[in-house]
Amino acid sequence: MGNMNDEIKKRRTFAIISHPDAGKTTLTEKFLLYGGAINLAGTVKGRKATKHAVSDWMEIEKKRGISVTSSVLQFNYDGFCINILDTPGHQDFSEDTYRTLMAADSAVMVIDGSKGVEAQTIKLFKVCVMRHIPIFTFINKFDREARDPFELMDEIEDILGISTCPINWPIGSGKNFKGVYNRQTQKIETFKANMAGQKAVEEKDYSLDDPELEETIGITNFSHLHDDLELLDGAGAEFDQAKVSAGELTPVFFGSALTNFGVQTFLEHFLQMTTSPLPRKAGEKMVDPFEDNFSAFVFKIQANMNPAHRDRVAFMRIVSGKFTAGMEVNHVQGGRKMRLTQPQQMMADERKNVEEAYAGDIIGIFDPGVFSIGDTLSEKDASLQFEGIPTFAPEHFARVRQIDTMKRKQFVKGITQIAQEGAIQIFREVNAGMEEIIVGAVGTLQFDVLIFRLKSEYNVEVGLDQLPYEYIRWIENPEEIDVENIEGTSDMKTIHDMKDRPLLLFAHEWSVGMVLDRNKGLKLSEFGRNT
Repeated sequence: MGNMNDEIKKRRTFAIISHPDAGKTTLTEKFLLYGGAINLAGTVKGRKATKHAVSDWMEIEKKRGISVTSSVLQFNYDGFCINILDTPGHQDFSEDTYRTLMAADSAVMVIDGSKGVEAQTIKLFKVCVMRHIPIFTFINKFDREARDPFELMDEIEDILGISTCPINWPIGSGKNFKGVYNRQTQKIETFKANMAGQKAVEEKDYSLDDPELEETIGITNFSHLHDDLELLDGAGAEFDQAKVSAGELTPVFFGSALTNFGVQTFLEHFLQMTTSPLPRKAGEKMVDPFEDNFSAFVFKIQANMNPAHRDRVAFMRIVSGKFTAGMEVNHVQGGRKMRLTQPQQMMADERKNVEEAYAGDIIGIFDPGVFSIGDTLSEKDASLQFEGIPTFAPEHFARVRQIDTMKRKQFVKGITQIAQEGAIQIFREVNAGMEEIIVGAVGTLQFDVLIFRLKSEYNVEVGLDQLPYEYIRWIENPEEIDVENIEGTSDMKTIHDMKDRPLLLFAHEWSVGMVLDRNKGLKLSEFGRNT
């Protein structure tokens, strides 16, 4: 390995966000193809095919064809070391995505050319804007009928509130898709579909004044292209690297991930327009990636990545310095020193042990059950604390029924471990002397995943009874209030979280205000964890 500074300079860490089905997983696979990480991209669409997309490793993902957990993939390309954080597109898993975005330095937004900006994209995009990270847009599926590219750009500007600067421009779409015009090289790459999953698509470059061009793309496309380019020069924002870096301008690329068209161009521009890992805030201090002190924060915990070994892996983003296997660090929140053992890097579920890693990298560390999401690790500074990772109040609640009551121990262990990953939250309610478990989630699909995983990983069958509650409030001052005798509303329930803090559930939002009016001095908060 080279020296530490050179290694850190080579790093690029980004997250891919999109609405489900916009083609994010396909794009990820094509990136890996260029990095030589996989030889033949697994075609994601053919569910009948046994070759599943590399980044969807969990059993339920294979069955449903959706990504429910964020995977981390690393590959090398053209002298860079690239870490891709793939995020679940389905909105029920948005919480996992928000956390993953905290670990990325930039984001790639994939948009379906026929659908434009969809609801899910908006939510995730807002998080990127909040963090002021650079955003790159890949408008996908131009090998199918797509909307007018000017319309698509207007939509990005109007809905997401960011300026757009097209780096290339499509010629036609669907059956009439002839290629893209690269505005920087002023060359046209012509498109010919290649469906076998190999790297190259047959491409031939033409300049605008090439006599063969009109014949190749057809007279209508030819005149259309000239009109578009004139319009673009008048209307489109100029490329400005400073604005891209500040997250105020998004470079836009058109292409087709499935047929591999435009992916390489995108990757190469992306590498030129992004920077190596950036400093991170820890209290008053900005932590520089190049400083000697190794530091990292945990943004994700995943149990049972290897069904043969009931294990838990804490994923951490290295913020500064160099990591070496077996090193001793301060676990700041735990207030103790620990050795980081069995460090791994992921190629989806294929792991390789890492001897060293650098700022910008994502590593998985064996977790004996001590880490929480948001924890800081630091080699030299025991008081360093990175800013917390936001958690979301669940909006759906269900009571968990154990079908075989003899398996109480496995049930408690399973549900606790899954809750520690942060996808669901668990609460308890004492009902007629019996303790019952209530589970809360941001989206209802999480409930299906919970039932599936309890069965497949812990061999415990459960039923869920959905509850009518949608609003949750933690009691901020339980020591000042007689919690048992709060004057409530008919749609209110008192429960406790796993740290035994009391909280209230409501079916209607207006009840929250009524309960506050009826109980003077009561303080309620929407966030209860990580405080």
